[in-house]
Amino acid sequence: MRRQRKVKILATLGPASSSKEMIGKLFAAGADVFRINMSHTSHDRMRELIATIREVEDQYGRPIGILADLQGPKLRIGEFEGGAVELENGARFTLDNDQRPGDTTRVYLPHPEILAAIEPGHTLLLDDGKVRLKALDCSSSHATTEVVVGGRMSNRKGVSLPDTEIPVSAMTEKDRSDLEAAVNTGVDWVAVSFVQRPEDVAEVRKIARGRALIMSKIEKPQAVARLDEILEASDALMVARGDLGVEMPLEKVPGLQKRIVRAARKLGKPVVVATQMLESMITTPVPTRAEVSDVATAVFEGADAVMLSAESAAGKYPVEAVATMNRIAEEVERDILHRTIINAQRNEPEQTGADAIAAAARTVAETLDLAALIAWTASGSTGLRVARERAEMPLLALSPNISTGRRLALVWGVHAILTADARDINDMVERACRHAYKDGFAKPGQRVLIIAGVPFGTPGATNMVRIAFVGSDDIEGV
Repeated sequence: MRRQRKVKILATLGPASSSKEMIGKLFAAGADVFRINMSHTSHDRMRELIATIREVEDQYGRPIGILADLQGPKLRIGEFEGGAVELENGARFTLDNDQRPGDTTRVYLPHPEILAAIEPGHTLLLDDGKVRLKALDCSSSHATTEVVVGGRMSNRKGVSLPDTEIPVSAMTEKDRSDLEAAVNTGVDWVAVSFVQRPEDVAEVRKIARGRALIMSKIEKPQAVARLDEILEASDALMVARGDLGVEMPLEKVPGLQKRIVRAARKLGKPVVVATQMLESMITTPVPTRAEVSDVATAVFEGADAVMLSAESAAGKYPVEAVATMNRIAEEVERDILHRTIINAQRNEPEQTGADAIAAAARTVAETLDLAALIAWTASGSTGLRVARERAEMPLLALSPNISTGRRLALVWGVHAILTADARDINDMVERACRHAYKDGFAKPGQRVLIIAGVPFGTPGATNMVRIAFVGSDDIEGV
């Protein structure tokens, strides 16, 4: 199951894609990691899905990553007398702590933390930005606003506050329960919704205790303002363009996408571009030309992964959506401009021995036109360092830990292979060459570059580079 592309595909599971047969088809079509949306998944159903994914993993003999996406705090207004009202432009409308049904002048807001934090001049967006309010008079009991953009408003619609930092955690009680269940069941990544500050990430990490890596979803202006701090605290980022496009002007999202991708690439942390990538394929078997261009842009930028949401979870054509994304990525990466753009965005290595070796390995491999770059990695850190270099040739990550292989399934260009740790240098070279041949990355007579840490099995101790020929002895018994 060698992929013919470097960027990875993250596919969301749902009603259209929950059977073992369908998950197998999605993996065969190109999905590398599967997302479980905890907003719509019970703990029992999550466990069933994880077990099914692991069965598919055994069937294909390839590590498959699993991402549990936490719901995060959902801020909603109360209910209206009659179920809905029409809000007129220029009218006064109050959100308060009165639990009675609302009307055209007011509605209950069951979130005292919002009333405590909002200030005059702040913007409030209702129902994904369809209705826009501007705060005029605020207190701990109410916020009187002006209707800037009116429209129909019905019960329990969502509230977004792009100007207001709300002093609440990104983790609700449901999220804490979901997180504990997910890491206990063996997910590889956890995505945190509505992150505002690095402390939100630290809270999740304290609960996860290393059992899963943490991906912060950048979807709020407050997160953009503290992007560097949040990135430092996280293991990966997701450009969650849906909510980001609600809370910020739509025209700012493309530039923010580039900024977030480049910031993550600079630190060598995986970054996923998500939301509405092939949205029309929920109902049609082919995407629009604009959607194809959107996916291509993310691939040209060097994002680690591109994500499908409803397209694979609830759409009519989940397999076709994955296959289409796969074809787009393959074609973009064959384009001569792709390598030019990737090289132009390459960053200087960090001032550590391991990063310097990773950068030198890429230079040597490209100078000598070697067949593959092979990294022995116990924890995955060496694999991440080499992936950060965005080398032109294939990257194999050999690890004795299946959890490392599954986590690296999200990382740009990494072909993870599960194998016992090397006994000595000769064993390291022989098995690296054998796996490169077996998985179709090198032929007898070609050379590969191997990097590892000595003594073997020491996490983060990358300190050795070796060039080796793939000989006929290496392929005996394969």
